[in-house]
Amino acid sequence: MPTAKKDVIAGVFDNLRRVIQAVHGYSNRAQRVGGLTGPQLWAIKVLSEAAPTRVSDLARRMYLHPSTVVGILDRLESKGLAARYRSAEDHRVVDVKLTVKGKAIVDRSPAVAQGLLLQGLEGLSGRELRVVSEGLELLVGILGAQRVPPQLLFSPEVNLPQTGDGPGKR
Repeated sequence: MPTAKKDVIAGVFDNLRRVIQAVHGYSNRAQRVGGLTGPQLWAIKVLSEAAPTRVSDLARRMYLHPSTVVGILDRLESKGLAARYRSAEDHRVVDVKLTVKGKAIVDRSPAVAQGLLLQGLEGLSGRELRVVSEGLELLVGILGAQRVPPQLLFSPEVNLPQTGDGPGKR
């Protein structure tokens, strides 16, 4: 194998290591701050920007399946950080907002890897985003992981495949 190709492969490995280390570091900081997983901290950060909001809108903003977000909210509610309630306008709709305790954690919490990734990806051009997507699809194929459920980063939660025309369409 030519040296140039070996150098590129070494660079790919190093960059994968960097990504994993960065995400793990953000996740560890989230755990230290409030005993939260990265996705839980991400949810309260998103809620702090847009609460009260519908559960379905929170799922869309986080690029997660609504049932995944419901599981995250269950854990946030059990910790007293978020509250769900029926919408005053439409009783079929469930809204969610942070509690005072949840707002206090947001105020002292670090950045969240998922939020940084989302912000960065949304800032890419369509071409750049396709390059990233195609590269990741190739890596998933190399590992034979196409059917592996997409577990949230450093969390036990699994994101269910989304259907329809919204974010995360598969």
